[in-house]
Amino acid sequence: MIFTAEREKIRAVVRPSSVVDGVYDNIYHRLMSLEIAPGARIPIDVLAREIGVSQTPIREALSRLEREGLVRKEHLVGYSASPQWTRKQFEDLYAFRLLVEPEMARLATLNMTPKDLEILENAAADMGNGDAPVDRNTRYSRFARADAHFHDAILQVVGNDVISNALSSQHVHLHIFRLMFHTRVTKEALEEHEDLLSAFRTGDPQAAFDAMLIHIERSRDRLLSAFE
Repeated sequence: MIFTAEREKIRAVVRPSSVVDGVYDNIYHRLMSLEIAPGARIPIDVLAREIGVSQTPIREALSRLEREGLVRKEHLVGYSASPQWTRKQFEDLYAFRLLVEPEMARLATLNMTPKDLEILENAAADMGNGDAPVDRNTRYSRFARADAHFHDAILQVVGNDVISNALSSQHVHLHIFRLMFHTRVTKEALEEHEDLLSAFRTGDPQAAFDAMLIHIERSRDRLLSAFE
C-alpha cells in the first residue's frame, strides 16, 4: 500500500503542466480584472474548491504569481493580492520610464536585425488578437501579458541587463493594466505600438525615440484618471 505522502509525490510527478497553467491563468485573469480585489486575501482551500483542483496546483500557481508581483505571501497569514500602486508610485515609475524607454527604443533601432524585427512583429500581432471569442476579462488580461512581452522584447534587442532587470523587477505592465479595466487602453496602445514598429521597420532611431516617448506619455495620461 502506498502511503499518502508517497501518493502526493507521484501525483506531482505525473500531473500535466497544463493543469498548473490552467489554474495560473484562472487566478491571473481574476487578479487583472480585479475580481480578486487588490489587498484581498486569497484562501487556497476556497480557490481549490472553486476551480475544482487539489491545493497543490493552486500553491504552484500562486508561487508564480508572487514572482510576478501580483500576489504576496505573508508568514502565518498566507497569500493576498498585491495592493494597487499609489499615485506617487505611479508617477515615480512613469518618470523613470520616460527617462529610459525612449532611449532604449532609439538604441534598439540601431541594433535591430531582421530576426529581432520579426520577434517584435509577432509580439505586436499577439496584442492584436483581442477579437478572439473570449470574455472581456480574459481578453484584457491577455493583452496586458502581450504588452509586457512586446516591451520586454525591445529591451532584449538593446541588451542592457541593468535596465531590463530594473524594469522587470517592477512588473510594470501587469500593474499598469490592473489600474484601469478599460477597452480604450488596448485600442490606443495598439495604434501607438504600430507607430513604434513603423520606426523600427524604416530604421529611424529618432522616430523610434519619439514614438516611445509619446506612447509612454499617453499611457500615463490615460491611467491618471484611476487616481481621481
